[in-house]
Amino acid sequence: MKMNLPNKLTVLRVLMVPFFVFFALADYIPYHNLIAGLIFGAASYTDHLDGKIARRDNLITNFGKLMDPLADKIMVMAALICFVAEGFTNVWFVLLIMFREFAVTAIRTIAVENGKVIPANNWGKAKTVSQIVAICVIFAAQYVLELHALGAVTLPAYDTFVTVLHGLSFVGMLTATALAVISGVIYAKDSADLFKDM
Repeated sequence: MKMNLPNKLTVLRVLMVPFFVFFALADYIPYHNLIAGLIFGAASYTDHLDGKIARRDNLITNFGKLMDPLADKIMVMAALICFVAEGFTNVWFVLLIMFREFAVTAIRTIAVENGKVIPANNWGKAKTVSQIVAICVIFAAQYVLELHALGAVTLPAYDTFVTVLHGLSFVGMLTATALAVISGVIYAKDSADLFKDM
């Protein structure tokens, strides 16, 4: 099967996940958070790029419809699980986001089996953007702290600075989680007719 460019970018995004996870957890490698953050940023950009090319050149395929959102979920979930492992975020945020993703995926599967397509709404798009922003903020915060630990930079009022960075990370994840829950509830509400025979 010959694969078009958008689908190749989608597959590339999935293939980047193991490298991303390796550097995200490799505390023994200097600047590992920077490397992991750059990989995540590059993967996020391929998400934007493959959709843009597919729409521009009319290269939308069933493979792309299936794999593009799946690749996004794999990348985001990998990042969040790494954050829990490293103690960068609250496990409850990640569990709520994961529950939402599994629930929406299940609803989409049922909808397809019933010949119905439920389009993504603005809440879902906001959820995705908020997750990417939150992940990037956490990586940036950890990179700054790593620079300080390695003596590359000196942070004035270190304790206050750390508190601010942790606060930004918390607010970012709280926002991402809230939007995930809200978009999930709206998605379930829009799909209520699929379960009317229960």
